[in-house]
Amino acid sequence: MSFLEVAEDQARGTVSFAVRVQPRASRDEIAGVMEGALKIRLCAPAVGNRANEALVEFLASFLKTSKSAVRIRSGAQSRTKRVEVFGVTRQQVEGLLRTEA
Repeated sequence: MSFLEVAEDQARGTVSFAVRVQPRASRDEIAGVMEGALKIRLCAPAVGNRANEALVEFLASFLKTSKSAVRIRSGAQSRTKRVEVFGVTRQQVEGLLRTEA
């Protein structure tokens, strides 16, 4: 089993972690951890930035924060992305796996 690698910056109040996105899935869901990244399946296609927008909305709703608090730091054009979230803790992010398990 892989473990999710979460970096927490307490000074800035952010956490960052890798996400592996599978666009055009049958439903939006967290599918576990793949090579240290949180695997998320999204219905949205990877066209016109729609999958990125859906990812931000999905993570914001699960972490109970605003969409503006979720930012894609790198990998916007890739399936593997680095996401930074303001105002949440490492435990909340790791809780995503327990919620979806």
